Amino acid sequence: MASEATFLDVQFLRWVAERPRRHADLREAWSSTCPLNCAWEDAISDDLVRFSADGALVLTARGRARLADSAMPPVRSIVPADNPDRRQPEGQPRRRIA
Repeated sequence: MASEATFLDVQFLRWVAERPRRHADLREAWSSTCPLNCAWEDAISDDLVRFSADGALVLTARGRARLADSAMPPVRSIVPADNPDRRQPEGQPRRRIA
């Protein structure tokens, strides 16, 4: 894997860092039929994550360092909810996304 973290790598590391994850969570959220898109397998082989004694997937020291070194802002803060560019123009009904 390249020395710089890709966006997918960072997303995966953030997902693991949020809370302890079980193998079933991992398979459900990060399964892929593409052999080139195996973020979790790459993270395990690169010693960024590991399974703890109780079976939870956790970040290793190397994974925490990679996450801290990533220059990508958290996904949740890219577009703030109060961004004026995202407001509905006055007098127009609010559109709902299905």
